[in-house]
Amino acid sequence: MTIYGKQLFLYILNKYPKKLVKVQLSKKCDQKLFYRIKKACDDVVLVDNKKAQALSRGGNHQGFIAEIEDIDFTDFSKIKKSSFLLILQGITDVGNIGAIVRSAYAFGVESIIISGIKSINLEAIIRTSSGAIFEMPLVLQPNTLDLVNELKQIGFTLYGADMDGQSVQHVKFDDKIALMMGSEGEGIPNKIKTRLDKVVSINMARDFDSLNVGVATAILCDRIFNG
Repeated sequence: MTIYGKQLFLYILNKYPKKLVKVQLSKKCDQKLFYRIKKACDDVVLVDNKKAQALSRGGNHQGFIAEIEDIDFTDFSKIKKSSFLLILQGITDVGNIGAIVRSAYAFGVESIIISGIKSINLEAIIRTSSGAIFEMPLVLQPNTLDLVNELKQIGFTLYGADMDGQSVQHVKFDDKIALMMGSEGEGIPNKIKTRLDKVVSINMARDFDSLNVGVATAILCDRIFNG
């Protein structure tokens, strides 16, 4: 997998140096940092900016590009003992998912399940989550109805976000919960919504269609975590 950008690169260098396979620098960095990079990774090369732009596919690499060990999805069986899960139903925008991963990690979510889709670009989520994906187990479950049934069987109470739901301020959450967020275009499909235990909403001061799914997720996770 290829990552780029100074902030993300330094995050991996500081916390997961063993994941670095190859480092390609297009700018000189201070000697102390260069020695740290060389200590973490044997394969460090200098490249010109044209090469760096190609490696980062035109992204803002800031002089730092690296190949890292591949990461993969977590198996569902490993998260069954969690007490706070987040389900992203049909959400495909990696920018939104990256922001959600950061907020979810900050507000106590133990694992995130991406459902309703068959694949997602993990490499892009590494970048958009600023590396937070390394701290957050990510599960892929294409069939949401099967997921809902299995979660119920192992004792989870399922909550879903919808504008017509009960205000989250008046909801007392159970100890073992899964919060489902739907895509901005479609929300949570009715056939899935009817299988949830409770539907919740966010009070807004002004009449508006909806919040960005990343913002809404952060607000709901904060309400659950902080009460």
